[in-house]
Amino acid sequence: MIRIISIALLGLVLLAGCSSTKMAYRYADWGIVWWVDDYIPMTAEQESRLEQDIRGLRQWHCATELPRYSEWLAQLKSDVRSGNLSQSTVTHHQEQLLSFFPPLMERARPAATRLLSSLSDEQVQQLASNMEESQKELEDEFLADNPEQTREARAERTMERVERWLGSLNERQRDTVNAWSEGRGKQTEIWLEGRRNWQQALIDALATRDSDDFSDRVHYLMSNYEEVRGERYQRMMSESRAAMAGLMTDLLQQADQRHLDHLLEQAATMQGDFDTLACTSEGTESLNG
Repeated sequence: MIRIISIALLGLVLLAGCSSTKMAYRYADWGIVWWVDDYIPMTAEQESRLEQDIRGLRQWHCATELPRYSEWLAQLKSDVRSGNLSQSTVTHHQEQLLSFFPPLMERARPAATRLLSSLSDEQVQQLASNMEESQKELEDEFLADNPEQTREARAERTMERVERWLGSLNERQRDTVNAWSEGRGKQTEIWLEGRRNWQQALIDALATRDSDDFSDRVHYLMSNYEEVRGERYQRMMSESRAAMAGLMTDLLQQADQRHLDHLLEQAATMQGDFDTLACTSEGTESLNG
């Protein structure tokens, strides 16, 4: 269920992960309906209500949040052009990105509460069963490898993500990513453990979905998801954020001019997409161009 919230509402993650920002924004609502249908077959009334909520949330998001993203990208481009690529600068941009999430979570709470409180007992049972099945599949996939294979897979995933923004890495940068991946320890195991903890907390909350404080429980799950996932997860995330800032600082300082040019081009493209995703008072987005 965290993916329901993430895919539908955490717009920056959605947009940054799609080859076309405007295409991702156009189909965000249908993507969420597809995902919920995949895990929990919904009634026509539930689908209609969810679509209305997502349209309203997306309208708010593009009117209120996209301008903030555009301003952040402008500052990022300015820092890259000026060569201001110290770890403190990278950490500042990381903190700026993280600051985009709380408003989205808070705005999402009513829609999430309505959807979750409308679930029947049968749907809750299906959700629990499907989440357990998905969890087992992930554990089989990610924990079956030996530590060396896990490290190599992590390094490959990291390189793919970084190369979207910097282009093909040079040999020194690739060595840096490989060394960084070796130091991530049991990150995958802890992530899966935290995922299971959060899902169990959701199922426990759903048992009280008819109570007056259910909205508060949903709010807690959404706003304190790291705490819900456990102490090991909280420590891992704190360490991972610092480690990622260090990695990005190293990669930028090891970058050739072509890497910086690629980063500027990617930032400019995304900023242009944000700027052209203008919202109208009727609740639709201008997606032409």
